[in-house]
Amino acid sequence: MARINKVLVVGGGTAGWLVACYLARAMRSSDPSGIQVHLVEAENIGLLGVGEATFPSIRGTLAAIGLDERRFLDGAHATYKQGIDYRHWVRPPGVSGRGSFFHPFSLPSQRPGGPELLPYWLLGEAPSGLSFAEAVTMQSRVVEHARAPKRPQDPDYQGPLNHAYHFDAACFARVLAEHGTQTLGVHRHVATVERAELDERGAIARLITTELGPMTADLYVDCTGLRSHLAGGAMQSPFLSRADVLFADRAMAMQVPYDRPDAPIPSYTIATAQEAGWTWDIGLQQRRGVGYVYSSRHTDDARAEQVLRGYLGNAAEGLTPLRIRFETGYRPEHWRHNCVAVGLAGGFVEPLESTGIALVELGAYLLTHALPADLDDLPRIARHYNTMMVARYERIIDFIKLHYCLSQRRDTGFWRDNTAASSIPQTLQDKLALWRYRPPHRLDFVGDLEMFLVASWQYVLYGMEFHTDLTPMRRTYTQAAEARREFATIQQVAARALDDLPDHRALVERMVHEHRARAGRAHAVA
Repeated sequence: MARINKVLVVGGGTAGWLVACYLARAMRSSDPSGIQVHLVEAENIGLLGVGEATFPSIRGTLAAIGLDERRFLDGAHATYKQGIDYRHWVRPPGVSGRGSFFHPFSLPSQRPGGPELLPYWLLGEAPSGLSFAEAVTMQSRVVEHARAPKRPQDPDYQGPLNHAYHFDAACFARVLAEHGTQTLGVHRHVATVERAELDERGAIARLITTELGPMTADLYVDCTGLRSHLAGGAMQSPFLSRADVLFADRAMAMQVPYDRPDAPIPSYTIATAQEAGWTWDIGLQQRRGVGYVYSSRHTDDARAEQVLRGYLGNAAEGLTPLRIRFETGYRPEHWRHNCVAVGLAGGFVEPLESTGIALVELGAYLLTHALPADLDDLPRIARHYNTMMVARYERIIDFIKLHYCLSQRRDTGFWRDNTAASSIPQTLQDKLALWRYRPPHRLDFVGDLEMFLVASWQYVLYGMEFHTDLTPMRRTYTQAAEARREFATIQQVAARALDDLPDHRALVERMVHEHRARAGRAHAVA
């Protein structure tokens, strides 16, 4: 039996180092008897640091690799993220009606034996004027008052409210590299990969590098980003475009300083709909990461820059945007022979809802827990891996399209085209048809294939003012009194939470200070 003894991750950055750390921790690479994890990256590859948003799964991933939360916050310039505030997605500015909705990360409240609250919100049993998110969770109110999702005494990666993080991706990669090499046993090599040489079966026999010559491994993980040097290049794994569904294919971004050092930091991503896409606004510790995601079919680069500068106002003066090109889609064969693509090398979905790093986490998790002891099992594992990844991509694309196709905006071609039935996948059309007369239910989804829980679909669906008519079934909902009490309790608990949870910036600064003080003491002892 030919065993896997060595894995070579090609490419650093967030994807490469996250995969390397996860593999090394799970495979005990610091122990000579474990599977050895190596990573090769070029010296001069620039990393983007425009402000990265993540999914709540990142907490479990960072805990799994043993990275101290305070060290992470300090090194990655990270802040907390409790959800996404969507502005002008339902209707354009100046049109009467609610101007925004919030997608929180906390689940709707439901006590054991108590009613699910969504049907009763639809039937008008919640306090008048509350959106679905406001009615069923206290998180909307917490973020509105600039509170953090946890307290300083809470354990690492835990807290009363579900959350993720914002961080500088380049800084995050450096933190992971330090942790991987110093703690987890990852072997780092600095070299430029020129090409891959294949064996007679079409698998990778070796990589040829400029500085170190040939490098070999039992399994190669392609984390070379959109270039997809191994999967798309050497292995010729085809790319399936989904630009017919999601039109955005360009982005430009700026690093924007705060106007004062103690400026409040929103603990959520601000996603503002624009004429041909949307802008993100992410608060880090010392600056904001702001960018415009847009469709080149509906605008040009010059107009896009005008929109971005218009959004920022005077804060954009003297700043030059970073320009990025991409295409939404994926490689149906992420895994071919002994090469696995993870992250951008395997596919990309526009950054709405922050699925990029979550897909890296998924790739690392599937790879680690499916890794066979016998190399002869690679074809079977590859088929399973590819099936899982394709299903995830298709479901993510449906969820992202939900944000666009339900909009009431008709002010530009971009928004009109997004509501055309021809651009909406049949799988999503079927779901929307079902939900006209009943709300989304967990049985509508296949758990292990979904990135987003049913609650996320509900938050976006009803934030976008989708109409579900429960009138014909009103008499089946018999717990209206209990639901009204729970709606009232949520508002009361939210008021108390404002006193219990610290200011967001204050918590981040305290956590960073505690890490630096602890590191200083350790250095003094050493």
